[in-house]
Amino acid sequence: MAKKRILLKIGSNTLTKETNHISRGKIEDLGIQIAALNDEYEFIIVSSGAIAAAKQFVKLDNQDKDVFVKQALASIGQPHLMRIYNENFKDLGLNTSQCLLSYSDFEKEQTKKNIVNTINVLVKNNYIPIINENDTVATDEIRFGDNDKLAALTAVLLNVDILIIATNTNGIYTKESIHNEIPETIKLVNDLKSLEKEIGDSKSSHGTGGMQSKIEAAAISKAANIETWIVNGLDDNFILKALKEEIPFTKIV
Repeated sequence: MAKKRILLKIGSNTLTKETNHISRGKIEDLGIQIAALNDEYEFIIVSSGAIAAAKQFVKLDNQDKDVFVKQALASIGQPHLMRIYNENFKDLGLNTSQCLLSYSDFEKEQTKKNIVNTINVLVKNNYIPIINENDTVATDEIRFGDNDKLAALTAVLLNVDILIIATNTNGIYTKESIHNEIPETIKLVNDLKSLEKEIGDSKSSHGTGGMQSKIEAAAISKAANIETWIVNGLDDNFILKALKEEIPFTKIV
């Protein structure tokens, strides 16, 4: 039986476990889950975290908010991020590969074909593609959507079964429950317009995306009949638990 394909988008806040450095424990947690699901699922990862990785090692002479400094930090941090993935996944018998993409790659038919063919070969040969925005030449991810849109575009291109967006909440909460300070997860969504009324516009501390960017990503996936799951990636075994519906999360169908 053919394996189901999951695209996992993991942001900086999840990878750092809301600290100032990349968490090896969290990356190991991802690897353990992927290894456990290996017989049933194949994984493609869209991972932020290059800038967060760089900040562990360097401090550049400039203001962090300068987009060129962030591009430089991404260039420094990306090899460190991949090294951490590779070291942790290798210990679990998992192989990794790096793919750097830009939004402009999705505007050219030949480039899109190349992406699909390359990633299909990697997956077929048991390599997990780890995708990130090519930040050195593109500024969209740094300024706006924290890879959420990139993940959705990639999910559609690769015809995945589920797009899982890992975040630092138990999915999307009702506005009223946040106001009452007892967050309640919206578990199933069919109508994105009604969902937009429930969200705020706050940004995450390391990344640049909030729930709005996740809903925009879900709209891209939904148009291609791909489910989007917004899950709390800070929990251990969050993928396994979500698949068994043992934790609250938001499923957009």
